[in-house]
Amino acid sequence: MKKISFGLIAASFCTAAAANTPVPDHRPVSAGQHVVINIPQQRLFLYTDGKLTKVYPVAVGKAATQTNLGEHKIGAKAFNPTWHIPKSIQKERNDGVKTVPPGPNNPLGPVFVRMGDPKLGLGIHGTNAPASVPGVRSHGCVRMKSPDALEFAKTITSGSPASVIYQMAALNTDANNNLWLAAYRDPYNQKNLNTEALRKSINAWAKAHGKTVNPKRVDAILKNRTGQINCLTCAKGVKVKGPLQSLAWNSGSAVHTKPKVAPPPAPVKDEVLPAGTEIEVDAGADKPVTPAAPAAPAAAPQPKAPYQPARPTPDQYREHKEPTDMLF
Repeated sequence: MKKISFGLIAASFCTAAAANTPVPDHRPVSAGQHVVINIPQQRLFLYTDGKLTKVYPVAVGKAATQTNLGEHKIGAKAFNPTWHIPKSIQKERNDGVKTVPPGPNNPLGPVFVRMGDPKLGLGIHGTNAPASVPGVRSHGCVRMKSPDALEFAKTITSGSPASVIYQMAALNTDANNNLWLAAYRDPYNQKNLNTEALRKSINAWAKAHGKTVNPKRVDAILKNRTGQINCLTCAKGVKVKGPLQSLAWNSGSAVHTKPKVAPPPAPVKDEVLPAGTEIEVDAGADKPVTPAAPAAPAAAPQPKAPYQPARPTPDQYREHKEPTDMLF
């Protein structure tokens, strides 16, 4: 009974946290699924038919190995993947390990979901270092806590759009019709926060709703960039009441961000690769990968065969769109 109660409490806490997460000013498609990842916020937003259905904390690429901004598509999924370590990371690690099998030492965690052109080497995956999420510390992929990655992979459909955006502020209204502002740090030094449009939106909304906003409070929030959500129109100590809705502040508007009208997506067969498929991406690792223990020397050692990755058969790939040489 205690375990069940704890689980219900944890689920309720997660639901409340998601409902109170600031929402970016980005227009999801009105039909089908849409993934939106905001780099400064370190959050992944999943929309279904234009409505926000889930929010996940994520770790994104470091400044030196940035996650590619722009529009992508969700590709194939690989459950229990084998990590084929790129030569650049093999050299960086210098421990002789070339592959990491599925298991607790695998930096990809229990699942890898391709995002964008395979040539980019991008993906959304789990991790063997959950404490690294959220953060700005990957080699370019989007890292999730493994339970979240599994849930996401089982929910998202191959072919769905994925937008990687860079918004350093979020301007939202809550269920009590109060205005809330959050500001984030600039990990990629983009310096793209349009404060003029943001202030225009704040003033327009306040005027339309007969409320007063202290400009010095706005200045302090933008200067500190703590990532915390701050109320601009309520007394001290008032708590946010979800769900939150974004204002279309990038255009200086006082209205809410609306979905982008799009036709229903064509039916797409979900692309699921065979379990154990080798994935070659710059996943990195916040926890050291322990090399396998060396075998006892044989009486008459034989020449070691060249390394050959254990890849799925051609028949297993026939139903998938991505060429095999780009999947690894």
